[in-house]
Amino acid sequence: MKKQTAVEWLVKQLKNMEYDLRLIPNTIEIAKEMEKQQMRDAVLSQCTTHDGLRKIFDKQFEQYYNETFKSK
Repeated sequence: MKKQTAVEWLVKQLKNMEYDLRLIPNTIEIAKEMEKQQMRDAVLSQCTTHDGLRKIFDKQFEQYYNETFKSK
């Protein structure tokens, strides 16, 4: 079964909202968190299985993500 990307999920949610614009900001935030988790999973799936090193990679990912994608 193919996994659903955050963008695919967001498009589906927006189509099902029946134009209730009040729901859009929260739905977008959920999609952003989904995308972040998908990115983290992709990075960590290619890393070592050593727990200590995985924690370091996870921390580095969090720093990279915040510096690259979070608005100030």
